[in-house]
Amino acid sequence: MSESITMNLCVCVPARDEAERLPVLLDALASQNWPAPVVVALVVNNTNDDSLAAIEAAARRHAGRLVLHVREVTFAPEQAHAGSARRLAMDSGLDLLSAVDHGALVSTDADTRPPPEWLANIARALAKGADIVGGRIEIEKSEPLPDDVRHLTAAWDRYWHDVRAIEDALDPLPWDPAPRHGDHTGASLAITTALYRACGGVPLLRTGEDRALVNAALALGGRLSHPADVFTRVSPRRDGRAEGGMALAMQDLYEMAARGENPRAPAFDHWRERATWRRSLRARPDGQALIAREEPLLDPMPHDMELDVALPDRVS
Repeated sequence: MSESITMNLCVCVPARDEAERLPVLLDALASQNWPAPVVVALVVNNTNDDSLAAIEAAARRHAGRLVLHVREVTFAPEQAHAGSARRLAMDSGLDLLSAVDHGALVSTDADTRPPPEWLANIARALAKGADIVGGRIEIEKSEPLPDDVRHLTAAWDRYWHDVRAIEDALDPLPWDPAPRHGDHTGASLAITTALYRACGGVPLLRTGEDRALVNAALALGGRLSHPADVFTRVSPRRDGRAEGGMALAMQDLYEMAARGENPRAPAFDHWRERATWRRSLRARPDGQALIAREEPLLDPMPHDMELDVALPDRVS
């Protein structure tokens, strides 16, 4: 914990109609093995349930452990989306750390349950030189998936495990060493305050605002890390609050399982070609930023390989 004590963190949470799940998140934040009170910026937006009462109860329950800063807002219909809510939550966190030279904003969602070492492991990764830290997304074990859906998620896990192995062999990054995962979504995403300011904050997109923030940070030369020990547990619910979020992906998996289909993805040769391309650009003085700017302009990879769902589960 010695390297993490100098890091000032603020957890930033957008919440919409999350009275049922907020207590789970706030209890998990109170249980962090972090050596100081946990500062949380909560934005309760366009909400019709008892989210505020749930937050007030958690504040009383964890007085002295959680420092909760709550903003209630009703966005106009055209602005009531994930980009607006996450931006306001992270901008609020930035305000709270405005006087801090060495700080980071930690984004998460209201339906997550991070383990006790989450913040300490994030701070450790930042102390080692990362500017952005992605957290692995794990399905909440108290909400088990049907076997056919679980087999689909396991097939995807195997696929991304193999993609990362290709990247690590052909284009290894000193700030993102193996073993690593590949997730960097708003459910677990930390970024230094300096880099957040430099890239202009969360883009005001209806969906994909987290990926757009990461890409903007990478385009400025930010170093993204995916430590194996940074993860959070997320509900596999299919009635999510964010348009195009994880709930939609889960619904797609359920529908695919019901049809008895296997997923399709880019064949591994495409990833070998992409890793070689990245390595060639990375050799340039501004290569890291150049990759982030040019890769979105490349043609999408064809989904020309069917994943084998029948393979046994494997730990990635």
